[in-house]
Amino acid sequence: MTRTMKIGAMALAGAMAIAQAGYAEDTKGTVYYLVPTLLDEFQTGSITALEMFLGQVGYDMETLNADNKTDLQQTQMNDVIALSPDAIILAAVDFNALAPSVEAARAAGIPVVIFDRQIDSVESDFTSVAGTIEMGHIAASEVQRLLTERNGAVEGKVLQILGDPGDPYTLDIQQGFEEVMADFPDVTIITHPAMMWEASNAGTIAANQIVSDPDIDIIFSHAAHLSVAVVAALEAAGKAPGDIYVMSSNGAPVGLDLIRQGWMQSEVEQPLYAQAAAVAMFMDKVVSGEEIADGEYDVLGLPSVVSHEAWGATIKIPGAAITAENVDNPSFWGNLQAPEEPVTSVE
Repeated sequence: MTRTMKIGAMALAGAMAIAQAGYAEDTKGTVYYLVPTLLDEFQTGSITALEMFLGQVGYDMETLNADNKTDLQQTQMNDVIALSPDAIILAAVDFNALAPSVEAARAAGIPVVIFDRQIDSVESDFTSVAGTIEMGHIAASEVQRLLTERNGAVEGKVLQILGDPGDPYTLDIQQGFEEVMADFPDVTIITHPAMMWEASNAGTIAANQIVSDPDIDIIFSHAAHLSVAVVAALEAAGKAPGDIYVMSSNGAPVGLDLIRQGWMQSEVEQPLYAQAAAVAMFMDKVVSGEEIADGEYDVLGLPSVVSHEAWGATIKIPGAAITAENVDNPSFWGNLQAPEEPVTSVE
């Protein structure tokens, strides 16, 4: 983790600690969270947010980090199953490879909540995700706006830098983005994956592409920490802020800082706080095996929808575009201001 990421994680932890006054005194049980990596601020922030919100509804949480290694996370799942916790929260390194582990946990009577990285190939007890395809739609709207601002029309060239192709988060954003942009034939989209979500890979992609395609108008990466490396590559190439527009899609503090510095023009937020709050709101029902009803739910003020899919009950939470005009809005998790009101369990 970079120094900037460490500082952001520490600030988020401090903000969350202040909000922990709403914790229940008596614990209802223990939940294990299997986080895929601590590579970026969303992942480090998810630990603190889940711990805080679960504490507010009465659960202790333990965390295991897989360091982006599929085999390690599979081993961790086996180890946790042997401990028989009240529930497992899984953000999978590889959504296909971890499906058998989800089946094994549920066969052992342990409910599994899928967090952030959707798994649709196996049934789980609850899924809390951002509306990632919808985030792709928002990103497409921002690209249309920025190309019109830059070129006078929705035309030009966009470099899209994905995260790891084993992560459905990035694949869904790509799907939503490209299905909207298909209506604009004068826009050329060049797509490359930053394997393992490594920022250095994104920097290399950007550095190489601006040489082979010097007329690129926008570089759209699927996480803010990737855009940090993109900006470094642009600086190394002698570019100034605004020479090539930059945008990304998760809302991390480093992304908001790049907006304030003028390097980034737009950031599509992934609603970290609300995704974590939703897990806590429904945890009692998950642990007890109660039915989770379809319908609209207010999650930290965001209108969210629960529906039953082939893989189980799923809540999708909307994102939003962050620009220079609204970057200081405290509701964006990248501003590191924890929600003041504690969550409560859904009855």
